[in-house]
Amino acid sequence: MTDKPYKIGGNVLNRGLISNLPAEACVEVPCLVNHFGVQPTVVGPLPTVCAAMNMTNINVQLLTIEAAVTRKKDVIYQAAMLDPHTSSELSIDDIVHLCDDLIEAHGDYLPKYY
Repeated sequence: MTDKPYKIGGNVLNRGLISNLPAEACVEVPCLVNHFGVQPTVVGPLPTVCAAMNMTNINVQLLTIEAAVTRKKDVIYQAAMLDPHTSSELSIDDIVHLCDDLIEAHGDYLPKYY
């Protein structure tokens, strides 16, 4: 609104900004915001351990998107099973029951999954 440029940490589609993370992932990188819009900064590759840690969450997020698009319950289960926190606390059977309970509890707020 003021046309005064400023810098932010912005969440944007990766599209090669962090070269060792998937292009379709959302990443937070330094961005310049001005009258041209949001202009993200190319960061390059993260150290391998950092990229690996990020992938434990990105894989879950990408599976969650796939589940929403395909409406497949199995993909919801897979996403939950890959989540580091969920898988460290619950058995596979408990994860499936939890997902089913959450889908049921949200009723008409969610599309039908098969």
